[in-house]
Amino acid sequence: MKDIICYCFGYKKSDIVRDVLENNGNSSILNRIVRNKNAGKCRCKETNPKGR
Repeated sequence: MKDIICYCFGYKKSDIVRDVLENNGNSSILNRIVRNKNAGKCRCKETNPKGR
């Protein structure tokens, strides 16, 4: 569970590292998180054990 970076969308540290390596230093995951968050799909308060 410690490896999870984004509780809302289930991304782990390993997912982000792989994504950055595959995309020449850019993260498509970060873009997806921002897009989903802006669309009101973020549920950090419910899904993150720290409530943020």
